Amino acid sequence: MLIRISLIIAIAAGLVVGGLNFVKVKGKITTLMTERNDERAAKEKAQTELASTRKTLDKTESDLKQTKQDLDATTAQRDKAIADAAAQMKRAAQLTEDLNKTRKDRDDAQAELASFKAAGMNPQQVLAASKRIKQLEDNLAGLQDENKLLGQKIKKLKNELALYRNPKFHVQLPAKLAGKVLVSDPKWDFVVLNFGEDQGALENGELLLNRNGKLVAKVIIRSVQKDRCIANVEPGWQLGEVMEGDLAIPAYPSS
Repeated sequence: MLIRISLIIAIAAGLVVGGLNFVKVKGKITTLMTERNDERAAKEKAQTELASTRKTLDKTESDLKQTKQDLDATTAQRDKAIADAAAQMKRAAQLTEDLNKTRKDRDDAQAELASFKAAGMNPQQVLAASKRIKQLEDNLAGLQDENKLLGQKIKKLKNELALYRNPKFHVQLPAKLAGKVLVSDPKWDFVVLNFGEDQGALENGELLLNRNGKLVAKVIIRSVQKDRCIANVEPGWQLGEVMEGDLAIPAYPSS
């Protein structure tokens, strides 16, 4: 009887110990599964963040490449503008030298003609001298016109270079420049004005349009012809409808 009781007690104790061990093992298994799931979630999050970082890095590299291309293009344009301005200035210096020489030749020829007349030259000699003076005067007029045209080109290049360096730069126009609107297109916000290169109009120059002493709009010149120019209405500066006949004056006149 005692042995049977002891066996029962031993079996019961074994069951209790087994149950406890099962609970402990189950708890460890549950802990391990939780840790595994946490590690898996952390790994997936890290992979997602890595993919996002790579995508951001790729976009940044693309933006940087585009920025470098834009900078290279702007630098090339600036260098070209500087080179063109230098070439035009050199040409202007040469023209000025030629102009001064032509003036001297003309003055010398006129003085020579005067001395010939005073010395009693024959008609053929006087005619030859007169032709020579006329030729020199024509050359002088041509050089003056070319010098004026070159001066306008140099001024245009200087303005373009200044705008490259400072987008807020304001192109100055002759203070006496004034005219009227010939054509107005409200759909495309542009106007045609009755003055151009001959009167001193320059690309990117700004004009104030007024009617009866009241400001109507401010426009910026985009294209210049010999005696006409085309300008666009600047955003935020249209205070009324632009009409044919509106007066135009420089917004930034030169002193």
